[in-house]
Amino acid sequence: MSSPVRVRFAPSPTGPLHIGGVRTALYNYLFARKMGGKMLLRIEDTDQNRFVPGAEEYILESLRWIGIEIDEGQGVGGPDAPYRQSERKEIYQKEAQRLIDEGKAYYAFDTAEELDAMRKRLEQANAPAAQYNAITRMQMRNSLTMKADDVKARIEAGDPFVIRLKTPRKEEVRLNDLIRGWVTVHSSAIDDKVLLKSDGLPTYHLANIVDDHLMGITHVIRGEEWLPSAPLHVLLYRYLGWESTMPQFAHLPLLLKPEGNGKLSKRDADLGGFPIFPLQWTDPTTGQVARGFREDGYLPEALVNFLALLGWNPGTEQELFTMDELIATFDIAQVHKAGARFDIQKAQWFNHQYIRQRPDSELAPTVQQQAEAAGFACSLEKAEKIVSLLKGRVNFAHEIFTEASTIFNAPTTYDEAIVAAKWNEDAIRAVTVFRDALQTFDGDFVADAIKHTLSDTMQQAGIKQGKIMQAMRLALTGLGAGPDLMLTLEIIGKDETIKRLENALSIL
Repeated sequence: MSSPVRVRFAPSPTGPLHIGGVRTALYNYLFARKMGGKMLLRIEDTDQNRFVPGAEEYILESLRWIGIEIDEGQGVGGPDAPYRQSERKEIYQKEAQRLIDEGKAYYAFDTAEELDAMRKRLEQANAPAAQYNAITRMQMRNSLTMKADDVKARIEAGDPFVIRLKTPRKEEVRLNDLIRGWVTVHSSAIDDKVLLKSDGLPTYHLANIVDDHLMGITHVIRGEEWLPSAPLHVLLYRYLGWESTMPQFAHLPLLLKPEGNGKLSKRDADLGGFPIFPLQWTDPTTGQVARGFREDGYLPEALVNFLALLGWNPGTEQELFTMDELIATFDIAQVHKAGARFDIQKAQWFNHQYIRQRPDSELAPTVQQQAEAAGFACSLEKAEKIVSLLKGRVNFAHEIFTEASTIFNAPTTYDEAIVAAKWNEDAIRAVTVFRDALQTFDGDFVADAIKHTLSDTMQQAGIKQGKIMQAMRLALTGLGAGPDLMLTLEIIGKDETIKRLENALSIL
């Protein structure tokens, strides 16, 4: 019987969470839920030099906002705590020492200067790779080239050292990636990676293998940038005696620049005028503020839908999915190998679709607050009518108030092209008789009643309504096009409608 599915998202708290990391977390979540498994959150903070205060909290808030529920891990707890790697130091040291004792790793005492000198020698000799490996290690200062007594003395004296993996010289290392199929690498291409640093903390390579094993991770779903390290990780599973329980790997395609050439970066986002982080981020050192999808007005469900389809295709024409529908449909085998172009216009399209689906009552308070902040009286009822009229015309909720400028502001200027083409004697007569009709109007000032009044008035005056509608809109809004005019008039009210008609007649 196979083990229950357990996946993990393991970000480093080195700054804000990149949108590619959000997609990785989302794919892990969809896979876990689809398979009836669990998702863990682990904070990989062993690189203390790159630790940024506030980053961990930012990661947790980002996942909550996007709708990814963590079953175990940092911020939630669970049977494998602690889930912050800096608090698991002794566990890694124990496993590193076991590798030493079994002859699968070794102590290295090389200084930074000695390592630089080694690389320069190899570069001058036109070596294919300037790395610390099965050949070059025998010319370096380590426990493979030193006497045992000298090694012991240096350790007891407190001399700094690292622990390196003893990579085999001539072996093929293979893994079957769920997305890419079989990947084979010769061990001569794998260097003797540092497993334990001189500060006693592990590198990513050791820590993630140990933690994935101890936490029972069954599937490692991560970015393509980790694919070159995967053979090394297979070796570590083998050396640690855990090859039979090694998780299955799936390396996700890169997120590409909008043009499709190269990996998406913050600079690309800045140049393109769009965010690359889920939430706004303020750098604790410089105070520099980076935009966030949330603060830019994206709805979490729209961002989820957009990211899910960046590299995965359900095989149908369906584009709009709820989270539950994504979970039911998601198949890791349908994830593409090729990179996915980050099309921000598509992200805006998704947001437009979800804005349209939002109840008017949920969007109305934003419009009301914006109107009142701009000095306009706006009841919640009026705000709801504005939302209903305009939400189909915007990509973001905060744009509704901007679109409503002709509702809150009577026109002071009029589109000159429309004036020249449409403002004629028929238009002036139509506006005049419509104004007169409204002055005696005593029913509910609602769109249907306004429409009937306009139609009846034009018919009685012998004016063809189709020929004067653009001029009528011009008189009321200053523009030649816009949302439903009758609904617009219902919102601005009878008195304001009459006033605008009179202004147009006096100005034009």
